[in-house]
Amino acid sequence: MRNPDKAVRGLGAGTLALEALVLLLAIQPIRVVGGDLGGAAVAAIVALAVACVVLAGQMKRPWAWHAGTVLQGLLLLSGLLHWSLFALGVIFALVWAYALHVRRVILG
Repeated sequence: MRNPDKAVRGLGAGTLALEALVLLLAIQPIRVVGGDLGGAAVAAIVALAVACVVLAGQMKRPWAWHAGTVLQGLLLLSGLLHWSLFALGVIFALVWAYALHVRRVILG
């Protein structure tokens, strides 16, 4: 690998960008299938998606990896608003854990 640090940053940014996209696209199916998805839950989803995009752009900074981990915890906590958000939180927490593992293996 020519630039392992850049590759790892790309992995983190890609993961967060994908998470933002999935969160935004999940709003309508959750509303249709899941029933009661209130304004607070929609606002939480949009806020989490915006945070994902902002963090994806900040992956050059060392604190962004820690903030990404906190973001996964917040997504898990949003499961209190709707059970499907908890399911998404589990999925993306596992993906984020894998990204952290790859970062540790590549960068040492």
